[in-house]
Amino acid sequence: MIAVHRITEDLCEDSYGLIALHSSLEDYALVYALNFHLKSNLRRTSRDLETMECISFPVFEWKDKVNDGYWNLINNSSLKEESMTRDNLFEDETSVVAYHFLPEFKEVDYFLKIEQENIDLETDVIRILNTIPQIMAAYTIETDKLKSKKNLIF
Repeated sequence: MIAVHRITEDLCEDSYGLIALHSSLEDYALVYALNFHLKSNLRRTSRDLETMECISFPVFEWKDKVNDGYWNLINNSSLKEESMTRDNLFEDETSVVAYHFLPEFKEVDYFLKIEQENIDLETDVIRILNTIPQIMAAYTIETDKLKSKKNLIF
């Protein structure tokens, strides 16, 4: 008889915090500001995060060896050109479609995912983020209520 192993929801509990960031900065400029103010060392990964439909999102990561943490900055939007074939004046016209990493938060520009024990997001991170002039708003998101929670597993 073959043994079947199942992963229960108890094993998949949230061990990370998620912060929404509203900023008009490009991702590289935001990373520079975050590294300066948070004393982090976020770097662009060599490969973008690809979701279904061949949509890729830029990801920046930092492995904090001192505090045993792992930080990710993910751009919430990705633009993709799609060709639309029509039988009219605008044949083979390409259009740009915006896709979102977490579709239920379309208004958010970036997400900061922090996997670290003994960190108080509200006092340690959010307070500093809200002092950065280029960030309009920063707040935590309750991950247990997300519909697209599977996107955060990478």
